[in-house]
Amino acid sequence: MPLGLGRRKKASPLVENEEAEPIRAGLNVPGMDGLDGGGVGLGGGTTQEGLPPPPTSLRPRLIFHTQLAHGSPTGRIEGFSNVRELYTKIGEAFGIAPPEVMFCTLNTHKVDMDKLLGGQIGLEDFIFAHIKGQRKEVEVFKGEDALGLTITDNGAGYAFIKRIREGSVVHQIQVINVGDMIESINGHSLIGCRHYEVAKMLKELPKGKDFVLKMVEPLKAFDMISQRSGGARAGSGTQLGTGKGTLRLRSKGPATVEELVSPSAFEEKAIEKVDDLLESYMGIRDSELAATMVELGKDKKNPDEFAEALDETLGDFAFPDEFVFDVWGAIGDAKVGRL
Repeated sequence: MPLGLGRRKKASPLVENEEAEPIRAGLNVPGMDGLDGGGVGLGGGTTQEGLPPPPTSLRPRLIFHTQLAHGSPTGRIEGFSNVRELYTKIGEAFGIAPPEVMFCTLNTHKVDMDKLLGGQIGLEDFIFAHIKGQRKEVEVFKGEDALGLTITDNGAGYAFIKRIREGSVVHQIQVINVGDMIESINGHSLIGCRHYEVAKMLKELPKGKDFVLKMVEPLKAFDMISQRSGGARAGSGTQLGTGKGTLRLRSKGPATVEELVSPSAFEEKAIEKVDDLLESYMGIRDSELAATMVELGKDKKNPDEFAEALDETLGDFAFPDEFVFDVWGAIGDAKVGRL
């Protein structure tokens, strides 16, 4: 049914207050290059429209330095185009199985959620790999509708805790920490689940009952043992790319090197508003996903064209019509300066 440009509808939250924030590694959206700043990206397969990628022998050789976050010699890795391949290269460098890698941070060995490696890497960034440490099982009483968790994922099948809201149900449980990977909920395995799926499961747990989380914490260095929480709201972190360009990782095709291009004032306003709508409807905050939606919608003539573009590129999210309508309106408002 056509969406039209009728009356705005009030958001009906699907996963209220349980936020999920993916580490995007492979949104292959034409025209997105540069929105996230200079970085190495894992995604699409051509360098220019209509032209095939250059032969491997002619591509620049990019070598990155890496360490295990809890401490190790420095390794050198190259030749990866997506997160899974990156983890494989890290595994080869340090003699560990790739599934042992939980996530990576850039330029810090600490569990700093503002420095998570996503879909791009600055050409001068140093990669720290956080590997699996102690397993733990925690029984939680759900005394409130919202647990106070923000969930993200690593783009390779692991969902983990990005933020714990102060004063929330989970904040009172000292053994649950930022960076913990959630293996299962009440015995239901979450390996391979996306962030929004995990957030939905947590929201749907019945209030007033206990549930069991099985988690794995990242192996920590001595100076990280007392670390309890970290990570600000999405979009408040610092720009990670520090070199002249960034490597954009892609789910299909070779990674590409891009120059740093800042979003326009219109794009910044639209991205912020769409990010708010993602939280309101789906319980997630994800500025990179919001940027993708703005890029898809900014040149569309009507909401139906926009909806079709979302289905083609982001169909897995199954966005409700009300949400698509409000996102279309937000993009339009940003264009005319009403936000």
